[in-house]
Amino acid sequence: MALDDDKTERTEPGTSRRREEARKKGQVAKSREITTTAVLFTSLVILYFYSQYMLNSLAEIMSRFLYNSGTYNLTQESLMSLIMDVGKGILITIAPMIIAIPIVGIISNVLQTGWLVSTETMSPKFSKLNPLEGAKKLVSVSALAEFVKSLLKLAIVAYVAYVTLRAEVANVPLLIDTDTNGILIYLGKISFKVLLRSCWVLLVLAAIDYAFQRWEYEKSLRMTKQEIRDEMKDIDGNPMIKSRIKSVQRELARKRMMREVPKADVVITNPTHFAVALKYDSKEMAAPIVVAKGQGLIAQKIKEIAKENRVPIVEDKPLARTLYKLVDIGRPIPDKLYKAVAEILAYVYKLRKKAA
Repeated sequence: MALDDDKTERTEPGTSRRREEARKKGQVAKSREITTTAVLFTSLVILYFYSQYMLNSLAEIMSRFLYNSGTYNLTQESLMSLIMDVGKGILITIAPMIIAIPIVGIISNVLQTGWLVSTETMSPKFSKLNPLEGAKKLVSVSALAEFVKSLLKLAIVAYVAYVTLRAEVANVPLLIDTDTNGILIYLGKISFKVLLRSCWVLLVLAAIDYAFQRWEYEKSLRMTKQEIRDEMKDIDGNPMIKSRIKSVQRELARKRMMREVPKADVVITNPTHFAVALKYDSKEMAAPIVVAKGQGLIAQKIKEIAKENRVPIVEDKPLARTLYKLVDIGRPIPDKLYKAVAEILAYVYKLRKKAA
């Protein structure tokens, strides 16, 4: 039963590979509410600082147009010139809004997801044209959740607007003695107050929505323990194959090592546990080099090959143990062992002279 649970229950957090694959598909934690709120807040700030300039500019364009309306000789060329002139003036007037809103929209998305360009989300999929699939999305749980969320957001914003306007009801009778310009200014201030408070409420809702989207995204990335094991196999390879490769590599290295034993000058033993083969050429080497070493059965094999090839075997338990632990194959012996090894080599060379 426990094994079945491991295969079906997604209890493990998503691996970096799974996250990378999801990101390539465009699946990231992102809240549309943050982008909407950021754009709305930016528009409000621009209107606050530039509304007077924009109104004056638009009024000037309109007055100039009306003042010269009786002098226009309307032809196709003059009409196009007039439209271009008025359009240019309007475009310059609202340029701060046109430039700032797309930039803020891009920045709010990049801050949530990082720089992400996914071609997979843009690639055409014929399944999207299926009306049945579209109908399923309309009646899905996620669609219902979005609908409820939108209603809740609308209700909260409407309540904030209602509370703000209710506080201004007492000031409405005072507008009787106010001129048109004053009334418009008052209405502009009230509208700005409603929008500002709504923005703060939307900002809180956006933060909550982003936290929820983040939680839901992490939940979608969860994996079963079996999926993680399968992924590790894909990345590292099958453990049995890796073990077999390492075994073959060790065997090849052991054979190469054994081929060097006949070339050694001496084999130092422990006498049953360790065996270390040394080679020294005063013309080519600064110090004796360990050409082979082994423990247990490998040590016995080194000694057998040494006997077959008449390589001297010298028993020195402390030195054999030290060489085995400190010196890797193909490396020279350390300085502190020079004297002990030199004495053994001198003894070996002496034996060779006697034999000669």
